[in-house]
Amino acid sequence: MTAPRQPALFIGHGSPMTVITDNPERRTLAALGRRLERPRAILCITAHWETRGATHLTAAGHPATVHDFRGFPQELFDWRYPAESPQWLVDRTAGLIGEVQVRRDDGWGYDHGVWGVLDLLFPGEHLPTVAMSLDRALAPADYLALGARLAPLRDEGVMIVGSGNVIHNLALWRQSLGTRPDWAETFRQRTTTAMLAGDLATLARLEQADEAAALAVNSGEHYLPLLPVAGARLPGDEVGLFNDTLDGALSMTSYLVGDTKVLAD
Repeated sequence: MTAPRQPALFIGHGSPMTVITDNPERRTLAALGRRLERPRAILCITAHWETRGATHLTAAGHPATVHDFRGFPQELFDWRYPAESPQWLVDRTAGLIGEVQVRRDDGWGYDHGVWGVLDLLFPGEHLPTVAMSLDRALAPADYLALGARLAPLRDEGVMIVGSGNVIHNLALWRQSLGTRPDWAETFRQRTTTAMLAGDLATLARLEQADEAAALAVNSGEHYLPLLPVAGARLPGDEVGLFNDTLDGALSMTSYLVGDTKVLAD
């Protein structure tokens, strides 16, 4: 099947409170969603589903809405994302990755890394969605290669979305609120420069001896969804930047890979 090429997006999702509060990042996502052509389906790589030894895909027909947090208002626990996880996309994704590297999983669902961005981008539409885990046995370069294998989906009407944060260090977050640490600025600028230039080697370079990377990426799971999005870049694609905000140890920096005209005001 051929269809107009869909973009690949990396969306900084931040706190679950973004979903129920009026803020610039939420407004920007809603405005972008109004300009985007509706995809046939969405493949969402979420920071909040970590596995080891295989990439898991939501295989239940209508996965549960997962509230993977605590201490937040009841309104968030009442939130539902009643989308279909289409079997054709599970099968196609598994075929592109390689069946031996995939597990079809009907025990997980749509966590807030999924509904916390998709219900802001396309409010209440609940488009067909397959969630994908992070296989923590993979190295950063492997995630880039994974994105390259998934790239054909974009010409089949599938939007690829990575949901996480370029900078996400909860251990430092509360004490750093209202500041812009030098290490965070350094890592954010380095990452954006690499994304715009298609410098995949720099995106995958996360040595612990690099203080900026070690503090920004920290436990890793929020940064890693960026790499398949970067790897899914196709010839002729541009990269656009949006929601490039930084508050202490958390950045909402987001990227669109594809036709960046939709980012224009």
